[in-house]
Amino acid sequence: MAQTERTFMAAIGDEDSITGLLLAGIGHIDSHQKKNFLVVDAKTPLSAVEDAFQEFCKRKDIAIILINQHIAEEIRTLIDEHDQAFPTILEIPSKDHPYDPEKDSVLKRVRRLFGE
Repeated sequence: MAQTERTFMAAIGDEDSITGLLLAGIGHIDSHQKKNFLVVDAKTPLSAVEDAFQEFCKRKDIAIILINQHIAEEIRTLIDEHDQAFPTILEIPSKDHPYDPEKDSVLKRVRRLFGE
């Protein structure tokens, strides 16, 4: 599949973040009723987050995965193991959890590349 067919973004986040992203138009449900987003709350099991992340990574129609940084921390090993260009993983802040660049896996990789 060509990279030009990666037309969707996926999102894993808290209710406020996902609601905003859906209102911005990134939501998609395919013909098999598979969503490109997961709302995570206190009752969401870690296995559901891990499964959604792995599914989004395998899908050939997803170019970018947006994930709240505090949720990314819970599945840090999976994120750090992801070494493909697509889908690109971007960690974003949430209303209740500010962004911490020291925890961002992409920035850590960039710093290693530049010898910092």
